[in-house]
Amino acid sequence: MNLQTLFQDFNPSKFVVHTCLLIFTILFALKLDDYVSWSFWTVFTPIWVWKVLVIMGATVGSYVWWRYPHFRLEGEAYVHYKSMLISLALHLILLMFELLVCDKLESARHLWILVFIPLIFISIVSIAVCIWAVKHDRSFELELFCAVNVLQFIFLALRLDGFISWSWEVVFVPLWIVMCLSLVGVLYTIIFAAILLRTPEVSAQQRRSSFHSAIGYTFLVIPILVFQVLLADKLDDDIRLSYTAVVSPLFISFITLILMSFSAKGGNKWWFGMRKDFCSFVLGACPLLQEYANIAYHSERRTNGVELQPQVEHKEKTSNQFQVSTSRAQFGAKKPQFNSVSVHGLTETRP
Repeated sequence: MNLQTLFQDFNPSKFVVHTCLLIFTILFALKLDDYVSWSFWTVFTPIWVWKVLVIMGATVGSYVWWRYPHFRLEGEAYVHYKSMLISLALHLILLMFELLVCDKLESARHLWILVFIPLIFISIVSIAVCIWAVKHDRSFELELFCAVNVLQFIFLALRLDGFISWSWEVVFVPLWIVMCLSLVGVLYTIIFAAILLRTPEVSAQQRRSSFHSAIGYTFLVIPILVFQVLLADKLDDDIRLSYTAVVSPLFISFITLILMSFSAKGGNKWWFGMRKDFCSFVLGACPLLQEYANIAYHSERRTNGVELQPQVEHKEKTSNQFQVSTSRAQFGAKKPQFNSVSVHGLTETRP
């Protein structure tokens, strides 16, 4: 197992976010079905962990930024740091929305339209953030999700407060539109992957990458669409499923996102002041882990199970010694020279 190959494209931010959302979805469904009697403040614990990590990461990164000014000259340090601050601001506003949701679910002393005000504000600001991210080649998944669903958030708030009496299938119309566009994207990735598989000029790595993308987006979008259909029918009392069964397709989507985080690349290098990729930071902080990652095993065995490695090393050593002896006998009285053959032989004979 090569740890460096496994984690070289790992995105820790996406891994933390999707893992926390998966655990929160499970706890929230169990709470709605009365399988657990915890308060909503406890059910939201994965969300609080996510936000605490964001605030701690930005605080440590800001300390390193101001404490060591020479680090600001490293490549696109200003773009990374500014991106971290923008993400922190959006997460703080999102935290305000989550606090209001918990208070509303526990005490019911606010209107839902007031609860959704921070989320609607994030959706409007996210449009400008997406434009800035495109100009500076930064990722913007959360911002894009909020920007395209601003109308959906307004409909949800009005429906929960009873200002509109539409069925939930109508309330989810903005989300239906987004899901239809997502299905078109999934169909495109499947067709593109099929074309590349039948194109001999394309390298095997490109074929593999397109095939994995098609599978990943399929297992991401289809379960979300199934969940949306089940949720609308559940809220309209058209089916008798529990909330745990309704959200079960989301588990597939979150597991897919967690697996895709190992090949997501990118990520901001200033969280917690790392200033480097997550893999390089971990291997540098843990020397023992780095030493383990540099070990490679080559197991060549006979049919009867006897290892060939010692014999191969003995043959290589004998061959190298024979080359050195031949070189010395050939040049006889001449002044001996340590050419590349002898140095190569000495190198190869080392274990």
